[in-house]
Amino acid sequence: MSEPDLIVVGGGLAGLTAANRAAGGGLSVLVLERGKDPDYFCNSRIAGGLLHVAFRDMTRPAEEIRASVAESVGEAGDPATALADLLAEDAGKVLAWLRAEGGAFVRGGAPEFMRWVLAPPRRRRGGLDWKGRGPDALLRRLTRNLAARGGELRLGSPVEALAVEHGGVAGVQTAAGTERARFVLIADGGFQDDPELVRRHLSPGPERLFRRGAGAGRGDGLAMAEAAGAATVGMDRFYGHLLGLDAFDNDKLWPYPTLDSLAAVSLLADGRGRRFSDEGLGGVFMANELARLEDPEGAAVIFDDRHWREDAADNRYPPALNPSFPAAGGRVFEAPTVGQLADILAMPALAETVAAHNAGRHRPARTVSRFPAKPIVEPPFRAIRAAAGITYSMGGLAIDCEARVLDREARPIPGLFAAGSATGGMEGGPRAAYLGGLAKAVATGLRAAEAMLAESGG
Repeated sequence: MSEPDLIVVGGGLAGLTAANRAAGGGLSVLVLERGKDPDYFCNSRIAGGLLHVAFRDMTRPAEEIRASVAESVGEAGDPATALADLLAEDAGKVLAWLRAEGGAFVRGGAPEFMRWVLAPPRRRRGGLDWKGRGPDALLRRLTRNLAARGGELRLGSPVEALAVEHGGVAGVQTAAGTERARFVLIADGGFQDDPELVRRHLSPGPERLFRRGAGAGRGDGLAMAEAAGAATVGMDRFYGHLLGLDAFDNDKLWPYPTLDSLAAVSLLADGRGRRFSDEGLGGVFMANELARLEDPEGAAVIFDDRHWREDAADNRYPPALNPSFPAAGGRVFEAPTVGQLADILAMPALAETVAAHNAGRHRPARTVSRFPAKPIVEPPFRAIRAAAGITYSMGGLAIDCEARVLDREARPIPGLFAAGSATGGMEGGPRAAYLGGLAKAVATGLRAAEAMLAESGG
């Protein structure tokens, strides 16, 4: 290919979305992907495949989705989520574009957020199950579509730096030299797999976080763009879930089942048996709070027999904890009294914490609008040691509503765009608001490509 109009850094869902939209509009496109194999790992390839925005059906009116976004985000005006409405505005467009590209969907379950699941869906069991499943099939389809439109996906092609000229970006630097282009899109994911960046922004102990993603989010594009003057936003939050601590030694226990639904109605205790998080804000928030502890490995979800029979058997996203977690080798601690459970777990403050929970004395405060706090009173009493599982970092490059990367004075850097989890400003904030990673990838990829086409007169 002669000098392309657009170079995309990263061949995940955000990058391939932008590449196809731009190529379909008449731009010549080159996608540079670090992975060498056609099955290159990226988070979108191994994702669960659910398309939603703030857990709402993608076809709902924008105002209804926007209301759910506002509830998830909480405090208005937080720069970490200033662009959250973008996802509400584009939800229907995202779904329509994917279907036009050949994406297939099924209903994954009764909850509204499972209305649009990429087909074929993953099997309802623990462990990593991705090959041939919906997200993998979609990436393969988009790769074929790009080739049919004259675009190129070049594997084994890591990018080392951006080529900066006259205050703007004019291409990229690779081991082979400079690749020039009018536009560059950073779409190589977040920074969750770089221990030093995680330590700086997310957790004092990155080695104690369970990496439940593809392992490809090294923050390379982030660093390149920062070197070119880009600003960042919302770097202190990530999307992830509570997992059983045994996942570190047992591949059958990740990326599912999660402990989220169970912890949201019982309690999450630290190594001494004290609450430290608002369980009512859900699993993503709890995973973030657990990651911030100096010693997260002693934490556990504490629950009773009713929780185990009912809540653990009715996970919002299957497979359910009961019976799949113990069946896969996960340890569930059990005792006839809370005091005996406290002894087993070496949690001296647990009995006092459970008594306060049962009496409705919640310190820290607990949100009850989404998940009720059910008392822990029916023996036997149980616990599962918990780990913070991190999938992708929510913060990243600051962009505007056209996905143009902004400098530290909030001015667009000429020629530079970003999409997907390389960007910040949509998710995170005080509540660690999760709005939907796949939807964000497609929405920002489309916004970027359409801005380039408009600038090119296409």
